[in-house]
Amino acid sequence: MALSTLDWVIVAIFFSIVLGIGWVASRTAGKNTSEFFLGGRGMPWWLLGISMVACTFSADTPNLVTGMVREDGIVKNWAWWAFLITGMVTVFIYARLWRRSNVMTDLEFYELRYGGKLAGFLRGFRSLYLGILFNCLIMGSVTLAAIKIGGVMLGLDPVTVVVGASVVVVLYAALGGIKGVIWADFFQYGMAMVGAVMAAYVAVKQPEIGSLNALFTHPSVAGKLDIMPDFSDPSIYIPLLIIPIAVQWWAVWYPGAEPGGGGYIAQRMLAAKDEKNAIGATLLFNFAHYALRPWPWIIVALASLIIFPDLASIKSEFPNITDQYLGHDVAYPAMLTRLGPGWLGLVVASLIAAYMSTIGTHLNWGSSYVVNDFYKRFIKPEASEKELVGVGRITTVLLMIVSAIFSLTFLENATQAFQILLLSGAGTGMIYILRWFWWRINAMTEIVAMVVATIMAMVMVLGVEDETMATEVLDGATMKLLVTVVVVTISWLLTTLFSQPENKETLRKFYRLTHPGGPGWKKVIDEAAAEGININEKEEGKAWEMPKQILLVFLGCAAIYSSLFSIGAFIYGDFIRGSILGVVVAVTTFYLFRILNSLRVS
Repeated sequence: MALSTLDWVIVAIFFSIVLGIGWVASRTAGKNTSEFFLGGRGMPWWLLGISMVACTFSADTPNLVTGMVREDGIVKNWAWWAFLITGMVTVFIYARLWRRSNVMTDLEFYELRYGGKLAGFLRGFRSLYLGILFNCLIMGSVTLAAIKIGGVMLGLDPVTVVVGASVVVVLYAALGGIKGVIWADFFQYGMAMVGAVMAAYVAVKQPEIGSLNALFTHPSVAGKLDIMPDFSDPSIYIPLLIIPIAVQWWAVWYPGAEPGGGGYIAQRMLAAKDEKNAIGATLLFNFAHYALRPWPWIIVALASLIIFPDLASIKSEFPNITDQYLGHDVAYPAMLTRLGPGWLGLVVASLIAAYMSTIGTHLNWGSSYVVNDFYKRFIKPEASEKELVGVGRITTVLLMIVSAIFSLTFLENATQAFQILLLSGAGTGMIYILRWFWWRINAMTEIVAMVVATIMAMVMVLGVEDETMATEVLDGATMKLLVTVVVVTISWLLTTLFSQPENKETLRKFYRLTHPGGPGWKKVIDEAAAEGININEKEEGKAWEMPKQILLVFLGCAAIYSSLFSIGAFIYGDFIRGSILGVVVAVTTFYLFRILNSLRVS
């Protein structure tokens, strides 16, 4: 469909504002790598929190949620809702530890926590593996969504969409560094939320629907509305709810929901002014990510079941969509074509905003790995700050090119990319939780886990059909995940127990800097004390705060899940349930902040 003149004006204004942000930020971004990658470590919590949630509000996320709802109902969202537990653990346990570490990237952590050549290898290898390969897979899946949106809504071919979508985001990310990305995120998140809400409103007002009540009572939507699975059928509730909550949150490494924090979430925490701002940023992120955003997408997905009941109906209205890109996730951009002039321009701009906020973050994050953890560490340690910023800008452009190739050649739908990312990190998550609190975890632990997880992912994706793994209770994809988690976990546990621990000086230096506390470090503390060295002077005589932090994790989960379901109840018209859940939100939030204020943070 064609954009009107008003639509194009709105889109042009949006691009002008984003480029202006990048230009203003470029005045300070080029000073040094701390400015370019961490904003000088002086960013406030509210700006970082919005930036985190803007990054995860990518162009492919509405498509992913739409595909889940159309295929398996709203309950399928537990595949990512379960990661809230990971998020709360990051907020109340790991945010302040990351800020204390004072590293430039989370990969630099390897040579802080571990020692010797293995630590250097781990840092260098993962800088390329995560910064280029893994990162470009993520950006490729986001760009794939842009291709589908451009093809469905505007009739553009994939190459045109990729080139057009890439130029502006590369410009402001390369010029403005992390400050340009974060301030652009703040503006883009507002645009993206307005667009999502507007899309939901227009979807409900379609002649075939008319109102929320008509939507929820329509036969095509029947069976898709339940938020909780059918507990009378183990084949439904075990894979959809029990496995994600009992296993997935701690066992799987997934971008944006890394157990123990990591990736661009760690980058934002490291950019915070202090520990309090790091905690505040991640708390705001999790609330906005899980409680505020899902419902507009879900409403559009449900409405699409009425307007486009199957893939054939989508294909008949949009014949230019190739079979490679035809899937249930296409229903989201298909629904957006129902918008009128002006509103269409606003929503198109919001989708561009969602795309750019994610890509901008990943470009800066990936280039920080390549520059700080590979180029500076192994290629040219004596490089000047100006040279390092220049390499970062060149890397930004190259990462965009590689991710564009991924989207044009390898990927087919958002669900596919989600499953690949989920499986490739299966079984490694507990390492990232324990390495702060158990001295015995070493570099070989992580290397073995990484290698075994990669092999298992390749075998499961390329060599094993889902049908051969399925049981009466669990589908093939879930069984693949569980088998991978078990194999990888056993491999790294055995490696940890039978390999040499890190040397005592490395362990003492790490503990003295971060002070994680707990019984997992007792042996290291006692051995140092026996030599007349006190590495626990800051915390000596103070109670370990982990019990209090675990309580905060529980309260945080209760508050945010209750917020999510309270909003859903009000949308469904169940005001009694919505009000009861609202009271739960108020009570848990009150006690959460009361306990949080008693923590020792700087």
